[in-house]
Amino acid sequence: MSHGPLDAGQLRRRLADGDTTIGTFVGMSSATAAEVCAAAGADWILIDLEHGSGGEDAVRDGVIAAGSYGVPTIVRVESGDRIRIGRVLDQGAAGIMVPRLNTVDQAAESVKHMLYPPRGDRGVATYNRSCRWGMDRRTLTEPDQETLGVIQIETLEALESVEDIAAQDGVDVIFVGPLDLSYALGVPLQLDSNVFQEALQRVVAAAQLHNKAAGILAVDGMGAAKYVRQGFRFVAIGSDSTIMATAYRDAFDTARN
Repeated sequence: MSHGPLDAGQLRRRLADGDTTIGTFVGMSSATAAEVCAAAGADWILIDLEHGSGGEDAVRDGVIAAGSYGVPTIVRVESGDRIRIGRVLDQGAAGIMVPRLNTVDQAAESVKHMLYPPRGDRGVATYNRSCRWGMDRRTLTEPDQETLGVIQIETLEALESVEDIAAQDGVDVIFVGPLDLSYALGVPLQLDSNVFQEALQRVVAAAQLHNKAAGILAVDGMGAAKYVRQGFRFVAIGSDSTIMATAYRDAFDTARN
């Protein structure tokens, strides 16, 4: 059985090699939901602590559930604070997604919290899952630390700085928050509008310029395939709750009609 940290390097290498990976958000605070998503074929799952219904306990249990299928767990933290990032990494998260950043300096500061000294300022401890309870300390000393850094682009300020954010060492993925960005652009929920599509093109171009991956959240598989054709390589399809709700709604409607 493999757990998150052991899979982080493989995921980072796949993205660095130009591969496309597909995952999903897990927000129901259910280890079983995380396991089902992993078993269904996700390349990664993302436990959402910003909008999801659970707290750090969801990370503790979700990493084990997904890891039993060799699937790494990314965690969207509530903020880029050092304590928030460090705690979920110690629980075995393979990577961190940071929301609501505006500037290059904020992105660089968040990445610093993901890495051990001398590259960063992550707290050094061994009695946690990321070090296999003190039995594997390699990650403490390896110069190429394997935490996947995902920075969200969902504000006008972040969009204006996207090229510089993508250039930062330790930023592996620049990830569009489509709803927040659509509101920021003045076209709420209008994801087919020209201004929104132009913003997506800018994000993809910035990622390609710096050999990073562009990421985005899609509603369904067809939407994800469209984003992949546009150049996105780290694509989430919905979430555990939205996929379940949609499937049940459609099944109920079909049965009643």
